[in-house]
Amino acid sequence: MLTLLTYPSAFGLFSASPFCVKTALMLQHSGQVWQRSDMLDPRRMPHQKLPVLRTPERLIPDSDLIRDWLEQKGAEFDQGLSDVEKAQSRALVRMAEEHLYFHIVLDRWGNDEVWPILRETFFTGIPALIRKPASNAIRKSVLKGITSQGIGRFSLPERMDRVERDLEAISAHLWQSRFLLADQPTSADMSVGPMLAAMRATPADTPLTRRIKQDNLLNSYVDRMEQAIPIA
Repeated sequence: MLTLLTYPSAFGLFSASPFCVKTALMLQHSGQVWQRSDMLDPRRMPHQKLPVLRTPERLIPDSDLIRDWLEQKGAEFDQGLSDVEKAQSRALVRMAEEHLYFHIVLDRWGNDEVWPILRETFFTGIPALIRKPASNAIRKSVLKGITSQGIGRFSLPERMDRVERDLEAISAHLWQSRFLLADQPTSADMSVGPMLAAMRATPADTPLTRRIKQDNLLNSYVDRMEQAIPIA
């Protein structure tokens, strides 16, 4: 049986990581028999990140590499799409995973209201006596990475303007069909849906969470994704 190594459930989602949720959606959609195995410390994993798929032969890191493996086994995530639509799908995936994702990270790790919740959710394996200093050091490292990536250099209004343009692009697709490129979920939905769900689920009232919760189109889309491919 295949085993998905994933971060645990959090904030009402299959996992706190939208990449782990994406991979679970792909596994469920593919028809493969699989199970989950939760972990908090991925340092021994091939890329020191999650998700990782354990197959009978090897460990496969990274959601895109897992997708490649599933497609080699016969999965079709973009069935019925034209070449142009598949290109659009790839662009939507990259927008979600290489831009929107970092806004989610900053919204969680850089927010002093959210941080105590994250510390008690993600770092329970650290002894209580040293949990605060150890987790604060990890937080500092994460925020340094976000600054190096670039998102952390923008003011909140600048960040929200950048997010808004992406959300408008997503909404333009959703006005045309039930899902981004078709009337059933495709690979783009398996990336974009979990990102929007993660934005909505952040355990504090932030401009980003409010933006999703107050948008009927995006809210209903997230709900449709959860109903279309149940994984919890």
